Amino acid sequence: MTDPQDLPPNPADQLAALRAELDGIDTMLHDLLMQRAGVVERVGALGAKGRVPLRPGREADIVRRLLGRHSGQLPKRTIVRMWRELLAGTTAMQGNYTIAVCQTDAVSGFAACAREHFGALTPLRVHRTAAQAIGEVSVGTAVAAVLPVPDEGETAGEAWWTALLHRDEPRIHVVARLPFWQQRSEGAPRVQAFVVSAAAPDPSREDRSLIGLEVADSMSRARLATIMAAAGYAAANTILRRVPGSPVAHALVDVAGFVTEADPRLAALPDLLRPAVVLGAYAVPVDGDTA
Repeated sequence: MTDPQDLPPNPADQLAALRAELDGIDTMLHDLLMQRAGVVERVGALGAKGRVPLRPGREADIVRRLLGRHSGQLPKRTIVRMWRELLAGTTAMQGNYTIAVCQTDAVSGFAACAREHFGALTPLRVHRTAAQAIGEVSVGTAVAAVLPVPDEGETAGEAWWTALLHRDEPRIHVVARLPFWQQRSEGAPRVQAFVVSAAAPDPSREDRSLIGLEVADSMSRARLATIMAAAGYAAANTILRRVPGSPVAHALVDVAGFVTEADPRLAALPDLLRPAVVLGAYAVPVDGDTA
């Protein structure tokens, strides 16, 4: 960095010198970007053939680490945007990087949310239903699908997460939650979404997991909370979905930590009609410029 005392006395010459310094920094940044791309190529060559080139937990860890060391006047949200584009570009080097999106209408904002996370120029295929978007992931024409976060009032057709309870092949997992940068500026999409993929979720250092349960229709919300707590799960949002006329209800429980199906606590859950299913996990989003 040029010391101010070393700058020419003339303002016009000072500006020229500073612009030349910026050009030099841009060249160094570009050199490092190309060097990083070369390392990504080597990583891709070591990976299993045909694997899904998506590691959202690793990506979240990278962004969090950079935010933790960041200083100066450049906003943290700019760091997030720059690295999201960089990660999109380098992931696309390793294989298909098309994203399917469920957007039921033109104004809901899920496509814009996908663009924000997966890159401005990443190919998107927009569908009117979650089933169509998941179908693209199942057949391999999309690497991931962006879907609305479930809620209590959804219809049977909107409750896409219940299909994941069947463990069909390929297994579809929740692997991320969007937006990763939670602070919303004016004009930014305000939807909440999950990302699903045929790749298994990978851990970051701060995660939450989604556990799917099939229980009797008579199961109360209080009983469900007791069951989860007794097994050692710190549950937050829980959806208990009943189908009129059916003896079976489905529950979606959001719990702290990165849970896999090898977790012994799952087997300790009583009153289930069939074994619990880990539907996936996601890195906890970061919250604004104070992150």
